[in-house]
Amino acid sequence: MAGFGRGGRGAALLKLLEEPPRKPGSSNGEGKSGQTTTPSPTQPTSTAPTMSFGRGFAAAKAKDSGEDKPASAPKVVGFGRGLSGFSSSQPGRGTTPSAEPSRKTPSPPDGGSSGKISPEAATPGPGGDSIRSRSPQERELVEGMEKMSFQKQERGTAGQEIHASANYIPIHCKNRAVWQYAVSYDPDVDHKGMRRRLLFEHSDVIGKVRAFDGSILYLPMQLPQKVTTFVGHRQTDQMEIKVKVQLVKELEPESCTHLYNVIFKRVMKILQMQQVGRHYYQPKLSITIPQHRLEVWPGYITAIQEYSGGLMLHCDVSHKVLNYETVLETMTNIYERDKSNYMDACIKELVGCVVLTKYNNQTYRVDDIDWNLNPECKFQLRKGDATSYQDYYRKSYGLEIKDGRQPLLVNWPKKRQPDEEVRPIHLIPELCCRTGLTDKMREDFKVMKDLSQHTRVTPNQRHLSFRKFIENVAASQEATQELADWGLELDKGILQLTARQLQREKILFQNNTIMATAEADWGRELSKNSVITPVDLNSWLIIYTRRDQQRASDFMNSMKEVCPKMGIRIGQPIMCAIQDDRTQTYLAKIRDAINPGLQMVVAIFPTSRDDRYSAFKKLCCIEAPIPSQAIISRTISQKQKLRSVTQKIALQLNCKMGGELWALNIPLKGLMVVGIDVYHEKNQRSIGAFVASMNSTLTRWFSRVCFQQQQQELIDGLKVCMTASLRKYHEVNHSLPEKIVIYRDGVGDGQLAMVATYEKEQLSQCFSYFDNYNPSMAIVVVQKRINTRLFHVLNDPRSGKDNLGNPMPGMVVDHTITRRNWHDFFLVSQHVRQGTVSPTHYVVVYNSTQLKPDHHQRLAYKLTHLYYNWPGTVRVPAPCQYAHKLAYLVGQNLHKEPDHSLADRLYFL
Repeated sequence: MAGFGRGGRGAALLKLLEEPPRKPGSSNGEGKSGQTTTPSPTQPTSTAPTMSFGRGFAAAKAKDSGEDKPASAPKVVGFGRGLSGFSSSQPGRGTTPSAEPSRKTPSPPDGGSSGKISPEAATPGPGGDSIRSRSPQERELVEGMEKMSFQKQERGTAGQEIHASANYIPIHCKNRAVWQYAVSYDPDVDHKGMRRRLLFEHSDVIGKVRAFDGSILYLPMQLPQKVTTFVGHRQTDQMEIKVKVQLVKELEPESCTHLYNVIFKRVMKILQMQQVGRHYYQPKLSITIPQHRLEVWPGYITAIQEYSGGLMLHCDVSHKVLNYETVLETMTNIYERDKSNYMDACIKELVGCVVLTKYNNQTYRVDDIDWNLNPECKFQLRKGDATSYQDYYRKSYGLEIKDGRQPLLVNWPKKRQPDEEVRPIHLIPELCCRTGLTDKMREDFKVMKDLSQHTRVTPNQRHLSFRKFIENVAASQEATQELADWGLELDKGILQLTARQLQREKILFQNNTIMATAEADWGRELSKNSVITPVDLNSWLIIYTRRDQQRASDFMNSMKEVCPKMGIRIGQPIMCAIQDDRTQTYLAKIRDAINPGLQMVVAIFPTSRDDRYSAFKKLCCIEAPIPSQAIISRTISQKQKLRSVTQKIALQLNCKMGGELWALNIPLKGLMVVGIDVYHEKNQRSIGAFVASMNSTLTRWFSRVCFQQQQQELIDGLKVCMTASLRKYHEVNHSLPEKIVIYRDGVGDGQLAMVATYEKEQLSQCFSYFDNYNPSMAIVVVQKRINTRLFHVLNDPRSGKDNLGNPMPGMVVDHTITRRNWHDFFLVSQHVRQGTVSPTHYVVVYNSTQLKPDHHQRLAYKLTHLYYNWPGTVRVPAPCQYAHKLAYLVGQNLHKEPDHSLADRLYFL
């Protein structure tokens, strides 16, 4: 969601917003401060940022100086739609000292960067994301999209209207506008503190409520003159300095969301909440889970953004899970378990995880472990002095490091621009705790069950938290005044709106049609009806170890029992028992058994091992392509559950051989739907998965993958995938699709314009490879990692009050909380029995079809019924989920492109 992006700029803004003006006489020269700064090993001395104003002020400056070019504008911080940093100080009101650390301050030793930022780095992209790292061609595309005038589509009408609410709090803007001024100095003053001091001396004119970053001034009031000139004296040498404050533009209050987000961070601190990463938490209300050595901090996610319904505060409940165990204790436990392979085990366990340093509540990603450094080693402070890590933490935080020989964790800060030089941040394992859950914890049912009791929040509990938050803001005079200074006022309750409930879908089987339940689940009916296209399983192989012989026999007998009821005829498999569970033994036997007539390989593994599974899949997907199924022995060990487990496996086998399980009524003819997703391998290439439908009922699929540069989200190989899909579609249907609807997963707000231009252009070029072919096309971005929550408002006759519950699958909201410049909607397609359901956000970034909002909404909902791994609805359209499964298989296990002979089957389920 917009506003929930990276927290880097916001943290820097917050620090400047809270920084009070220095007292006169604290500077010993221009560009040098006499203020004593506590040495931090994480932030080396850096120069002031150098940025450009933007076209408005640059042109004014050039005109004022008689120059034709704005290139000579002073070194200042520029603002487009976003802000890069400012301060607000009001004498007599509580302010946080300037020594308060920003999001990454203080980082441990040797970290930091030069602090220089190019003009491009100050240019915010769509949705507020920086485009400093983009190429000139990409920036040109983004600018082109920003210049386009969007016409908001009409709302949908299908379905029954219902009363709903959402986790948004309306904000009332009482001020008419916010005024932006450019501040220049003659002669020029480089030191930001001096620039601010010379301006703030005239608070009787500019007022005490202001936001100033050293170059751009924001005021909630308009100065009498468009150009106001002040005269001050630099205290170091008493030189006369002229300060010119020039009006740049008048901003509508709703367009200042980045400014308001920074102000609201100040409100969160007034409420005594602590920032951890991007969000704010309440450590005083922490919940301990001693049996698992876990601690849960409750908190809130907040963001102010302008929506089609006006300015709103997006608020949601959040929980930060911390581990009692320090990283040093984790490393010690690993050493005691495996002394011979200690270093490799530590790297596997810790690299990639996120740790929290409780002495400053900052989070860092562990990128490496430096075995050659320890707390007794020395590093260089900002002033050039050398000190040991032990002495630094003793003097700065009063912490005594007990183990002086422990290795140090390494964090590499992200580059803010391509040519920026960054230095690693070193962390003391003894002072770090891991955040989040490990894979082992996630696989532990008891851990997840105990944790869910505190983190799984019902709609009513969420509503209570929102009301409590609103009451806390209203009860704090300082927080209320902070908002009132800029003309802001929170509404007294969360947003109420009208949603629509789409009708239930009919599920089509081979000889029967059933209506999906209100919970959109048809698992019971599936076991009683024949699938649409059964594939007879006549020649197949089951391979297993000797100790699993009985389980393999039980599984085979169960298959013979459940398959005929679903219309699938099954033959006697080749039963292959092996003496040991070595990977090479499995592979050798499978190679010997594979022949042109073999349809399927089923391997029963005694335990779950990633290396063995990867080797098995590489053999069956690349070396000797054949549909395959891996089963863990424990899965088929319980006889009371064997029938239901076998039924699910049988359905998977049927899909992997090209069968179809169920279908829906799809009125659109000549339609092809596509799902695209990306998987990012650690420190390796990214994998893009492309899955396209091949028939009118959207039940047959063709897939391809492409590889691209590390961490690249926008796919370059789309043309190859799309062209292959169109050729396959023509081969199957003897015609090309008339309409193509593409569902693109894994795209953030900052990349919407790029998808609508860069990827759309690649896809459109494929049509020229076919004679006289120009289909209509729509591109829909699917966002599932969002913080929006929708509630069904139910009237409680006993209390007379509204009761909030989870909406049923099929609820749509396409107004009020949608974007102003995009055609988008929220769809609840899943049913949950615990906690709060999460909707999915669909953004139509390109549409040359005649499909109206109702068509897009109903098509998306229908597609959530067609994922064959679950007899119910899923959170995203089936092609997106298929693309996700394929990308994960290739990225996690195969690392190469699967054989094309499998492309027309769902072999990756």
